Amino acid sequence: MVFKKSKTVALAMMCVAVLPALAQTSDDGKEKVDLTPEIHGTVRGKYESQTGEREGRFEVRNARLSVSGRVAKAVEYKAEIDLCDEGQIKMLDAFTRIKPASGLSFTIGQMRVPFTIDAHRSPHQQYFANRSFIAKQVGNVRDVGATVGYTFNPGMPIILEAGLFNGSGLTNQKDYWTKKINFSAKAQFFFPEGINLTLSTQKISPNQNDIMMYDAGMYWHKYGWHVEAEYLYKHYSHNSFRAVHSFDGFVNYDFALRNKNFLVKKISPLVRYDFMTDHSDGSLNEDGSLKLTDYKRSRITGGVTFSLAKPFISDIRLNYEKYFYGKNGIAKTSEKDKIVLEVMTRF
Repeated sequence: MVFKKSKTVALAMMCVAVLPALAQTSDDGKEKVDLTPEIHGTVRGKYESQTGEREGRFEVRNARLSVSGRVAKAVEYKAEIDLCDEGQIKMLDAFTRIKPASGLSFTIGQMRVPFTIDAHRSPHQQYFANRSFIAKQVGNVRDVGATVGYTFNPGMPIILEAGLFNGSGLTNQKDYWTKKINFSAKAQFFFPEGINLTLSTQKISPNQNDIMMYDAGMYWHKYGWHVEAEYLYKHYSHNSFRAVHSFDGFVNYDFALRNKNFLVKKISPLVRYDFMTDHSDGSLNEDGSLKLTDYKRSRITGGVTFSLAKPFISDIRLNYEKYFYGKNGIAKTSEKDKIVLEVMTRF
């Protein structure tokens, strides 16, 4: 198993190494297009201490590497792999995007579906060390499919995205065939004064069980403030599981430090409240019924982020998470009261 993982990592790094050699400056001899691939990565290392059990652990949460670029003026690509997603290697993104006209795009491959605000953030764009319940448990979906996007400005920027997907997630592709129509659609409205409204919906079919999700979120980002709230409703067909309600709201304020010689460039105190009812991710019990995978709970997270460079490039995130479970709720090992110290680097 170790040899197999090492071989996979080696092959991935070899592919990255040879890509710059393929760069060109023109695809038709007339209009020059920069075909040089861009390489990006995110590394998140952290230490967590559970205050009740007095146990701790170090963890590499992410070690992502991506390659993106163009092969022609209207043709883009991206491939992203996580070399250590909590100790596992995962292929995350692998798609081609065609832009036939201004504002219009067509994407096909494996990708994060157009759904929600918080679940669509990359690890380096997160405000907290650990994601919200909406982003991690309830609405976190990558899938294989095709999307159409359109961006226009009738007085304010609007981004529309819609797509069809397998509805089975990332792991079940080769032998997966379905007669079901699984989709996702998202609309983002960028109002003046830093206000954003995002509405989205999605249908998935894990283990052939239809699940509909509806999400509405809004944030205000201006004057150093970021204030955000998001609500997600999840409904299971034939009432096979109780409908899920989930909420996430947080406030962040940035204090820029003027001393250029100081290591820390920005300090950001922040606080979050999130909540979810009993939840099933679509996996089954032995009798074929939907399994309860996450118990009802709420959480208050407070902390501070120290930015050593521009925001979301080199951040130190220090958080404390306080969990509240229902009477019959059972806490997972990693979801108990804890202190989290995370160092994130984006390159």
